[in-house]
Order: sequence, then structure tokens, then C-alpha cells
Amino acid sequence: MAEFKQSTKLHNVLYDIRGPILQAAQQMEAEGHRILKLNIGNPAPFGFEAPDAILVDMIRHLPHAQGYSDSRGIFSARTAVSQYYQTRGIQNIHVDDIYLGNGVSELITMSLMALLNDGDEVLIPTPDYPLWTASVALASGKPVHYLCDEESGWQPDLEDLEAKITPRTKGIVVINPNNPTGAVYPEETLKKIVALAEKHGLILFADEIYEKILYEDAVHINMAALTGDDVLCLTFSGLSKAYRVCGYRAGWMAISGPKKDASDYLEGISLLANMRLCANVPAQHAIQTALGGYQSIKDLILPGGRLLEQRNKAYDMLNAIPGVSTQQARGALYLFPRLDPEVFHIRDDEKFVLDLLKEQKILVSHGRAFNWVRPDHFRMVTLPNVKDIEEAIGRMGDFLSRYQGN
Repeated sequence: MAEFKQSTKLHNVLYDIRGPILQAAQQMEAEGHRILKLNIGNPAPFGFEAPDAILVDMIRHLPHAQGYSDSRGIFSARTAVSQYYQTRGIQNIHVDDIYLGNGVSELITMSLMALLNDGDEVLIPTPDYPLWTASVALASGKPVHYLCDEESGWQPDLEDLEAKITPRTKGIVVINPNNPTGAVYPEETLKKIVALAEKHGLILFADEIYEKILYEDAVHINMAALTGDDVLCLTFSGLSKAYRVCGYRAGWMAISGPKKDASDYLEGISLLANMRLCANVPAQHAIQTALGGYQSIKDLILPGGRLLEQRNKAYDMLNAIPGVSTQQARGALYLFPRLDPEVFHIRDDEKFVLDLLKEQKILVSHGRAFNWVRPDHFRMVTLPNVKDIEEAIGRMGDFLSRYQGN
């Protein structure tokens, strides 16, 4: 029989947070082991439920959501997104500038497929959310990673970013609040990135899916509020995290800036939107209710709220383990701890994660899955309740006290 192999287009596409390590965990589960999964930011398994108003609105609209919608999305939902950005001080995002998608993931891929030719470069932070790197590679582009500095709270190294701009560079990705580090970028940093984009004629891709998950005095500033009409900015957000409905796949992309100069590119985005026909129509009906109703996420991030208390417990316990240190997350749902190379001598962080999984039945993600440059970090989600975090990190500490590296 003929042998069928995967397309060569996939040879440089990696998404290790759902790769061989997850497969090993699934095999252990099939054998009867209980695995505590701290690898994926999926709120539902940890007891976070969607607001009732969203569920009710979706159910009410189901009889009218059986056909295709406009390829950009239903008008009421796109209007709600446009009006939301108006409340954020962004006046140049209109209804026709909004594309709804099956989560932000689909829209990221569409935006890059419509833009990139072979060898075109996109600047992506390291560490990154790996879908950005994978999607650039899938679109025949070249991901180029600019450093974020752990010692300065994982802020972008702007000198490194500018040094990596070449004639082939098409855009800069900014993930704020950041996954995996939890960094939230100040206005001064964002303005400098906008200035670089304007100077070099680049597009800004602003991944802001965690914009409502902020802790203590952290303030999120939408990139599009700073670009005005001078820089083309594609803003990505959605309901998955702040509204705890990852499975609904309800995201959006909002386009702002000099749209006339990008008309050919935007036509390409519309072509791809038409090809996929439309996003999940029932979930589109949740958007207006979500954005216009009571923002229940505030109950989770304020003092006494689950997300804040769990973040604090994880931070304190991780930093108490000899040889482990982590910057405090200002936003999002993750910590990105460092394993001191002088203490642990880890050469293969994927093997470290597998060893932890096999011995302690705890699943985290290795740092190089986020295109980090050294095997000395891992990411864990802070979604479990405080009791489970205490148990998990206690077991991590016991494991690390005996771990000799690899």
C-alpha cells in the first residue's frame, strides 16, 4: 500500500503544549492514574462556570442560529465589540472592522495566512504563546523571536526587538497581558513599540485575550488606543478566559489604523473569512450579553477572589522551593518559574516535565514549548483551588529536592 506522510508545510510547525507530553499523560489516565493537569488554561475543569446570563442568551437564540451567519459575524455581536472598544477610548473601530471567529486561534491563523509570503518575517516575543510561532510557520513565514527580560518583570527588550527588524519584517506580535509570563506592559513600553512599528512600516498584532484578568494595581492599555490612524493594528480578544467559555470558541479580531493603505490585505482576510463560511453562530449570540452585562470576572480577581488567592499561593510556594524562582504574574492565569541551572543541571526540560509527570502525576508545560531559549523554565496554570495548589507544589518541591537533572 502507498505510504502517506504529512505535508512538508508542517515540518516547522510545533505546538508542544499539546504534544508528546500530553499524550503520555493521556496514556497514564487510560491506565487508571489521576493526573493533575496544570498545563492548559482551561477554566472549566477547575470549577469555573460561565455566567448564567450567557447560557440563557445562547439557549434563547438556538432556534434562530441554525443557518450560516454573515462571514464576519452577526451584526449585534460585532456592534457590541465595536461599542466595547469605544468605551476604551478607541473611536476608529467600526462594525465592519470586526471579524468574529471560532476563538482567537482561528483568527490569528487567518490574519497571517492572508499576509505572509514565503520568508516574510514576524517578530514574536520569547517566551511566547506558541500558536503565534506555529501559525507564522504554517503561513510560510519566518518567526523571529525578540527577548523579554525576566529580571525586569518579563518586559520586552526593545533594543533586541529593533535589532531584529529586517526588510522582510511584516509585523510585531504583542501579547499583553502575557501568556506564559503574566506580565502586563506599561504605557511607555507600548508607545515605544508603536513608534517602532510606525518607523518601519509594520503591522501590530495585539493579542489581548487576558485583558480583563488583572491583579492588584495592574492596568491594561489596549494597543489600538495608542496607534490611532498611524499604524495598522489587529486586536484579538474573546470570551474564552474572562467569561470561562473556552469551549464555545467565541473570539474576535478588530482592525484599526490606516485601513485604506491595507485594503488589499483586508480583502485577503475577507476571502479567508468567506471560505470558512462563518464562525459558530450560537456562540456569537453570547458576545453581546457578555460585554454588556455584569463583569463577574471582577469577583475572581479582587481580594478574596479565587484567581487572586490561587496566584498568590502558587507564587509564595514556588519561591519557597530551593532553586526555584518566579516573577509575580500581573495578569492572565499562569506563572513561568525558573529552575536554577546551578542547582538542577537540567539539559532537557521536556524530560524534566515527563519525569515529574511519571513520578508525581502532575502535568506542567516545559519552557521551550513557549520558544524560550534555555531549558530552565516551566509554565503552570494557577486555576486549581488553593488546596490543590498546595498539594501540587508540595509534591513538586519533594520531587525537586531529589532531582538530579538529565
